[in-house]
Amino acid sequence: MNLLYLCMDALVVYPENKEQLAAVKAVMKAMKISFEQKSEIYPDHVIDGVKESLQQANQGQLKPFTGIKDMLNLA
Repeated sequence: MNLLYLCMDALVVYPENKEQLAAVKAVMKAMKISFEQKSEIYPDHVIDGVKESLQQANQGQLKPFTGIKDMLNLA
């Protein structure tokens, strides 16, 4: 029995502005390449956590991760 395996790769594209996005979409449509557009929207608590972590990093308040025992105060 012969089985045909198809390997399809996916691309993730990060256009820097609306013009680049429009150009990429136009090329994909012209080449009849199917694509899906998604916008990542993160919850406010995630955005707030990232901002807080960046602020702590800029102020030198972060400690390096050295192991799970250290993190759980078991060391």
